[in-house]
Amino acid sequence: MASVTTITGLDIGSTAVRVAVAQANAGEQLQVVGLAEVPSEGIHKGVVTSIDDAVSAISSCLEKAERMTGSPVEHAWVGINGSHIQAQSSHGVIAVAKPNGEIGEDDVSRVVEAAQAVTTPPNYEILHVLPRSFTVDGQTGIKDPIGMTGVRLEVEAQIIEGQIAQVKNLTKCVYRTGVDIDDLVLGILATAEATVTKRQKELGVAVVNIGGATTSLLVCEDGDPLHAAILPVGSGHITNDIAIGLRTSIDVAERLKIDYGHAQAAEVGKREEIDLAELSQEEGVISRRHLAEIIEARLEEIFNLVDRELIKIERSGKLPSGIVLTGGGVKLVGLIEVAKREFRLPATIGYPLEVVSPLERVNDPAFSTALGLVRWGQAQAQAPSGFHLPRFSSVSQVLSKLKGLPKFFMP
Repeated sequence: MASVTTITGLDIGSTAVRVAVAQANAGEQLQVVGLAEVPSEGIHKGVVTSIDDAVSAISSCLEKAERMTGSPVEHAWVGINGSHIQAQSSHGVIAVAKPNGEIGEDDVSRVVEAAQAVTTPPNYEILHVLPRSFTVDGQTGIKDPIGMTGVRLEVEAQIIEGQIAQVKNLTKCVYRTGVDIDDLVLGILATAEATVTKRQKELGVAVVNIGGATTSLLVCEDGDPLHAAILPVGSGHITNDIAIGLRTSIDVAERLKIDYGHAQAAEVGKREEIDLAELSQEEGVISRRHLAEIIEARLEEIFNLVDRELIKIERSGKLPSGIVLTGGGVKLVGLIEVAKREFRLPATIGYPLEVVSPLERVNDPAFSTALGLVRWGQAQAQAPSGFHLPRFSSVSQVLSKLKGLPKFFMP
């Protein structure tokens, strides 16, 4: 009987903490057995602002998941987010060690180490080194150079860095709940694992996760991450705009956005009205068209900020697989049409792929990051049977996995 591995993904967001617990058999689809969500406290724009409040929220969410699954959560893959995260490209070059020029795992580990010898800003540390492609004696676009012959080995890599203080604060919050951390994973990397296919990554795709306080972007091309960015705006800003524009409370503004919101003002009748007395003790009647205009204006701003990132890497309007939108902020009616118009690309909602569960919320885009963390953990567990460099989440993991490669590649 195949052994069953339990994998937990912990997504600590600015508006909600979400946990996904799944069981994985070798070579089979993930079976999601637990999903939990609680309002977030002590987190603002992905950054810990109160350790005690954050620990309380995380503990509450973990307890909820444990009650659902009937077993304790002892370790988890934890997503990290926040505007302090930054990415940069790096290039590593080495000479192949063996006299016969055959490239071995030691050469790959050395060139990956060379790539991480970049100048990091003060108080920052490297979270991920993601090799994009290798070059052997001028031959570019090589995915796996082991076994090839050459003199000079190069690698193009994406370096993801985070502020040391924020990383430590986040890990401290998780450890205080009594849960061990398998590894920290950039949230949008995990989201992409759950919501886009291998073919989409090959052709070129942008994954956009609209959260409560931040919007994360990951661009993939030729199967590998090309660019990552985290923008300090999210669906919470839409709610704030509604509260200011309609002079109502935040709670009522959120209800208006969820129950009556529309991303395209032109699609809403001019005479459609909303009676606030049906939502709260507030009195008054507002125009649904005006509500839609407020939502559309902020959405256009968020999409324009994302498009600026695409312009930086010369991919604006040039991604064949288009834009995949996911996260808790993508449930607005008409959002896809606005995205198609602003990006001039195909756009779809990103739902978690290849997961099996009796739980209805498994198809909720808000859980895409938590489920992506589970998928990331599954990929790490299966790495020896499906070696794929860009999946490794940290330098230490790259090197530890590479040490075990001779047995895997031997005939």
